[in-house]
Amino acid sequence: MTDPGISVVICAYTGERWADVLAAVASVRAQSYPALETLLVVDHNPALRDRLDREFEETEGVRVLANAGPRGLSAGRNTGIAASRGEVIAFLDDDAVAERDWLRRFAEGYADPRVWAVGGRTEPVWASGRRPVWFPEEFDWVVGCTYRGLPPGRVRVRNVLGGNASFRRAAFEAAGGFATGIGRDGDRRPLGCEETELCIRLTRARPDAVLLIDDRAVIHHRVPAPREHFAYFRTRAYAEGLSKALVAHSVGAAKGLESERRYTTRVLPAGIARGLRDSLLGRPGGAGRAGAIVAGVLTAAGGYLVGSARVRRGATGFAAGWAGTRADRGESPDNRGRSEGGGRSDGGDRPERGERP
Repeated sequence: MTDPGISVVICAYTGERWADVLAAVASVRAQSYPALETLLVVDHNPALRDRLDREFEETEGVRVLANAGPRGLSAGRNTGIAASRGEVIAFLDDDAVAERDWLRRFAEGYADPRVWAVGGRTEPVWASGRRPVWFPEEFDWVVGCTYRGLPPGRVRVRNVLGGNASFRRAAFEAAGGFATGIGRDGDRRPLGCEETELCIRLTRARPDAVLLIDDRAVIHHRVPAPREHFAYFRTRAYAEGLSKALVAHSVGAAKGLESERRYTTRVLPAGIARGLRDSLLGRPGGAGRAGAIVAGVLTAAGGYLVGSARVRRGATGFAAGWAGTRADRGESPDNRGRSEGGGRSDGGDRPERGERP
């Protein structure tokens, strides 16, 4: 693929992030490699959808859509995929801004026809202005960011990270869309792993598919003040365990937990040792970071055990979404919005080292 057209999907759900959403769109429009279009998908919030529709009504290349599926991030992304026109679809969190060459780095990856997905590096922007001294870099995935332990450069991975990722359209046609019932749903319990499950499903459907992370494709993700506290850290770790249980049930523990084994046996012990060493040297937060790693592991393990028990009882599960083919992608007048300008549519290493644990 030469110079692929890239559609960017940004999912939003609350007016409290109004300034963040505007900043995210502005960062896409400032790219050195221009996006084909920007799709703002609003998750069952008519007031926010109407406000965004008015904001971007005269803005060429920006469309506002209503989530056409069940409430949640996965269905919102699937709505964006179905309505998009690009040969590559990129995803950006609504509270993040992309650096100027973000899309260019993605496009470079697709020069290799074997590459089906490219992700990037996500840097935290702490509300307090600095990382909490107790917060270990090994757990930056808790706040949706790239964590310590990932290899640098452009590397092959098991899965990309959903808030800073891109896929060929053919990937969704081969494997389906994001699974509903597993990803985030507004401010409810912060489940995740929908991108992990999708990427594993993709490589099963296309064993020759190459997935990459390029750490030059950088976005900056805002971390609000409540997420700087240990209570959120613990809640997010527990939710991750629940999510991993669903993924392991869907794709099998061997693949679903493949990278987590390396993370828990190599990356985290090194982080604990580093924290204890810092403590002995009198550096601030060393003991706290070591303790947070231990607490995070135990909490995630507890979530995994609870999630596994629920799955065995049949009390929880999820369904793989379907993004649709070109013929299904919202070409009816009710579903396509305006292709020019603004508008709204109301339709409805090891290869595995670079993923979130």
